[in-house]
Amino acid sequence: MGEPAWRMRGIRGATTVAANTRSAILEATHDLLAEMIARNDVEGEEVASAWFTTTADLNAEFPALVARRDFGWHSAALMCGHEMDVPGALPGCLRILLHVNTPLRQDQIEHVYLRGATVLRPDRVGPDDQSGAPTPR
Repeated sequence: MGEPAWRMRGIRGATTVAANTRSAILEATHDLLAEMIARNDVEGEEVASAWFTTTADLNAEFPALVARRDFGWHSAALMCGHEMDVPGALPGCLRILLHVNTPLRQDQIEHVYLRGATVLRPDRVGPDDQSGAPTPR
């Protein structure tokens, strides 16, 4: 048996942001992205692209700024957008979808849900995800 085959995989993550401010958006993005990277052993050159979305109530800054500024992802394709404005959806929510080249199998990928976003996928929430951070409004 040789080395595991490398494949493109998607890694999902979501968190809530305490306020619609530049600093709150960048802090929440950094925390979520760092956790996604750590849990899935992602190296910067393995990232093909990342899609950052926020609910419409978060517009004070582009979350993708964190990927370039804090993690040095200058060559990866990054995109920001807003989630669909579905009635009753979780407010103040930031989501990230990473596309990475990895030897991990699909069932080995760890998706990350932090802070108030743990309600989105309780089946994927671990004990460390209950950070007690404030949930927006």
